[in-house]
Amino acid sequence: MFDSLKPGQSIKCTLTSAPRAEGNTSTLLRLMRLDPTAVKSLKRAHHLRQQRMTIYNRGNRDWVKRESCAKIATVAKGQSWTMSYTLDLLPDLKSVQKFIKVEKA
Repeated sequence: MFDSLKPGQSIKCTLTSAPRAEGNTSTLLRLMRLDPTAVKSLKRAHHLRQQRMTIYNRGNRDWVKRESCAKIATVAKGQSWTMSYTLDLLPDLKSVQKFIKVEKA
């Protein structure tokens, strides 16, 4: 399946079933965050969080109260995303290959 893919090629992944194990779910979420629209949303959210960061004095030191990150991707059957294929993603894709369908975009 992954032998025909070339590095730098755009691929489309679709979830065929949702995993039960937490490790597989986190791997899928990490892969879903590589979608160009998700990357753009995460960068924008990071910039806005940096602007809204609250800094106050606590014990004569600056104390920073940071907002938590938004959960952009969700693991559910039928979800699809596109991303650029690189060789460092191969172990992650192989570990969750029974949950996703990979095709050329």
